Amino acid sequence: MVDILIVEDNKELSVLLCDFLRAEGYTVSTAESGEKALTLFEKYGARLVLLDINLPGIDGFAVCRRIREQSNTPILILTARIDREDKLNGLILGADDYIEKPYDIDILIAKVKGIFKRRLAMDDLSDGDITLDLTGGTVTKNGESLQMTAKEFELLRLFIENKGQTLTKEFIFNRIWGSDSESEIQTLTVHIKWLRQKIEPDPKEPKRILTVWGKGYRWEG
Repeated sequence: MVDILIVEDNKELSVLLCDFLRAEGYTVSTAESGEKALTLFEKYGARLVLLDINLPGIDGFAVCRRIREQSNTPILILTARIDREDKLNGLILGADDYIEKPYDIDILIAKVKGIFKRRLAMDDLSDGDITLDLTGGTVTKNGESLQMTAKEFELLRLFIENKGQTLTKEFIFNRIWGSDSESEIQTLTVHIKWLRQKIEPDPKEPKRILTVWGKGYRWEG
């Protein structure tokens, strides 16, 4: 998974953004259209999306909505449209912030760093009786430690961070194992089974990790 997905149809601006962000140490991928952005995000994911509104085909508002339907990944809108209703629409659809074009690259970098800093500042992630220590990589349930493998920990974190969202099997697999993994997607099914055995009161009748038939899984906590 890359740190930042840039969705921008202006090639020169996209290249410029890539250069600045990579100089700051971020991994970056780009998409010049809404369709490609959704394909890349659904296959590989990203920790932050920089999203232009005026895109060929599917516009940025539709991309924002589609991403928000499946993930809580931060979205920063880049727009030359300064109409108040456009700004409100983006925020209502789930964008975390916006910056107007033409923008100061230093201000954009500062916003990006701020988003990542807030994310890293979260030492714990909790839902109900389950708490993840993000620094130590440990999990407790009702205060009692649970033994978790690294993959189980990342899988549980992905679910809790996207509570209530249906995540496809392909999306989960690519986020946890990577698209170039030699493992097969069946390994996800096995890890779901192991995780349910550790956190579900009755693994045969799961109440936390629900199967969405024909699609994937959803965390209800």
